[in-house]
Amino acid sequence: MTDRPHRPALFAGHEFSAFEGSADPAVITQLAHESARDLLARVRRADVATREKAVTFADDNGIDALAELWSKASAHSLPGAMWRVYLIRDLIRQQGEHMAHVFEAGVRASLTGDPVIAGAPVPTSAAEVRDLADLILHGVFAGDLADALDRAAAFCRLAALGGVAQAAEVDAHSAEQAARLTTQAARLSSLGAELSVCARMWRAGTLD
Repeated sequence: MTDRPHRPALFAGHEFSAFEGSADPAVITQLAHESARDLLARVRRADVATREKAVTFADDNGIDALAELWSKASAHSLPGAMWRVYLIRDLIRQQGEHMAHVFEAGVRASLTGDPVIAGAPVPTSAAEVRDLADLILHGVFAGDLADALDRAAAFCRLAALGGVAQAAEVDAHSAEQAARLTTQAARLSSLGAELSVCARMWRAGTLD
């Protein structure tokens, strides 16, 4: 007997079936927005255990399950914002030591209020930066979404700042490593800018 495809329990299941059965961009966009709204509303009404499952969703189901739903959504949309927060958490879990290092370097170099907004201690360990990623997602589902997005944006800006500083340090003896750090820093900087816009849109009631 052939096993039925697994559908993540936090979602109704029809979202994934519709994605598999449709190449219509309008349908895909509609499902991305509906699934993000439904998940956010459902988890905010749920108990602590369900919120924890939402935070660790990608650990149990893989980041690709979320990519299928949300990765093509506009950066300035609810599914786009939620995809970026999950993506940042996944990056931190995969590269904990590195992300802790560049984040700490960014905190030390920052001349803004971002270290206070992000809220991680310095010195920062891999475990602490992973805890920060979880706290940000908990904020998405149990706190003020705009504050959670601002916190994620601050983390991205600080990690980008630290990555640029680290790239400058290693450039003389490893141009390839410096290029990787610079590329990642540019992406993190873009993520931070996108999340900041989403936070402002949520406060204005225009993030959908």
